[in-house]
Amino acid sequence: MRISSIVSEALRNIACGTSHAVLMTLAVFICSSLLGGYEMASVLTLEQQAADRIQADADVTMLVGTTTDGIACDNLAMIAGDKSTAAGIGPSISGALRDGPQITPNSTPGRDVTSYEVTPGLIRLFAEHEINRIDNGSDKNAPSGTIDTTGIWIPYDLANDFGLSVGSRLETTTGTATVAGVYQWPNDGRDTRLAYAVIIPVSASDGTFDECWAKQWPISDDTDRLLYSTAIVANGSEQSSAGTTQLNKGFDSRYDAYDSYRTRMTKWLPIPGLAIGILLGTLSVYRRRLEYAGALHSGQTRGAQLLGIALETAIWAGLGTICTVTVLAAVGYRYSIADPAAITIAAERAPIAMLSGTMVSAICTGLCVRESQLFHYFKTR
Repeated sequence: MRISSIVSEALRNIACGTSHAVLMTLAVFICSSLLGGYEMASVLTLEQQAADRIQADADVTMLVGTTTDGIACDNLAMIAGDKSTAAGIGPSISGALRDGPQITPNSTPGRDVTSYEVTPGLIRLFAEHEINRIDNGSDKNAPSGTIDTTGIWIPYDLANDFGLSVGSRLETTTGTATVAGVYQWPNDGRDTRLAYAVIIPVSASDGTFDECWAKQWPISDDTDRLLYSTAIVANGSEQSSAGTTQLNKGFDSRYDAYDSYRTRMTKWLPIPGLAIGILLGTLSVYRRRLEYAGALHSGQTRGAQLLGIALETAIWAGLGTICTVTVLAAVGYRYSIADPAAITIAAERAPIAMLSGTMVSAICTGLCVRESQLFHYFKTR
């Protein structure tokens, strides 16, 4: 039997409804969409949880209780570009902080404002929350040439109270300061010291500092070790008093994004997808076993019959899978925050497994059809 004849017969079976292609396509589409959609919803939720932590600076670790070298602290972020280091990929942002002088605005003589002196590296953290920052489309973790360290940085609430914006001048009892940036510091669990304070950029070589901050995602076990390397230890007592803590303690410090993804329940969905595919493929051939046995009795070869089964199954199962994959890709690229391709691939594992199970089971069931069972199939139809 020529291949063109086998293909023609398979298409006629699809067109005339013998194979119930529409019903089987809908079954594949609905089942695979439910499984793939459940997986996508699960992964999108995990992605959103990670994004919330990053947005809230829960990925910032602080070294406290010791004296810190500002230059060494600022340079931690340079490790991010050197994958050959023992620590691997380092922090994307790092910088040092210390208490600054109390600032008294001329407009409120009896009201002091706390200030903190920070190294240029730490200004990048505040720049991420700047309300007037222009998004130039570059990598947010890459150094930005638009960050101004020539003036003070103030939080949004303080700017509102004093009517300040970028470029404004703050008159104080000790002089005039220019506002280089305005940043947001929400009350979401992060350290409240900077919610209403003046940030003064200083050189990293300008003395020592009280704290070293490092922002790193995903969080690495090497972060603490890197932070401790910036400490200036004069004696054993200072070393024992040093410790690390989260900038935002409103989030679980034991959270592990990779472990949450690896241990999610939906990672096993390809298994039920494969089982459903096996069921659909078996049913598609089993209900037509009389037809297939009759064809063998009429002289059709086993190879031609199996090829026809494979073609028909590939058409309706493939069409249902393509529809599912298209929908999942559209949803993934619409709602994913960081990596739509990875999320779409994860969600499509179940539909692909279902397609594979359908194809294999249909062919295997076709192999089980025997011409010798023709009259048995007829009597039990």
